[in-house]
Amino acid sequence: MAARANGQRDTRRLLLDAAVRVFAHKGYDACRVSDIAREAGVAHGLLYHYFDSKEEVLETIFRDTWALMLAAVRSVEEADEPARVRLRKVIAIVLRSWELDPDLIRVVVREVTRSPHLQREVDEVREAFAALERIVERGQREGEFRDDVDAGLASRVLYGALDQILTGWVLVRPPESDEEVKTAERVVYALLCDGLVAAPARDPAALLQRGQTRESA
Repeated sequence: MAARANGQRDTRRLLLDAAVRVFAHKGYDACRVSDIAREAGVAHGLLYHYFDSKEEVLETIFRDTWALMLAAVRSVEEADEPARVRLRKVIAIVLRSWELDPDLIRVVVREVTRSPHLQREVDEVREAFAALERIVERGQREGEFRDDVDAGLASRVLYGALDQILTGWVLVRPPESDEEVKTAERVVYALLCDGLVAAPARDPAALLQRGQTRESA
């Protein structure tokens, strides 16, 4: 029974991976179930043993992708590290996903995130916002981030920046090298974290000295 269960999981994964490739290069609307089965090298009817429809295949791709992404983000969130380090790691997880599987990112950007039907059904996007918000809030409590910025809005700014970069890579031009991906990571990190970072505490002695210097000038 264990071997049979493993075989079913392998077949399901085979079909999902094939669907990602077909959706990425042919487009969801133009793709048929038979195209996925052909790409996977299985009989047409086998797909219906695992999925009820092409739409369910797409939704499963979305859910599986976000489950893995959220697990990685939660692991970073729970780490005992400075908030800046944790945000840098989240940025890296999202942007370097392009290097790991560009076809998957193409599907997520083109087909999934633009679908109002799927957006209404899932909670994963809200969970991503919440995880980012908690990282910012912790940084604020620990004095690392400024406390006059709404943590929820900050999390949406970060998410929006990452989403737009990935969308640009899919719809306009993909990155030409790994270094371009890393550059995007550094820019997002610098812009967000330098804007969030708390100002250094003012030294009363230094302020007094600067005031005396101006008076004597």
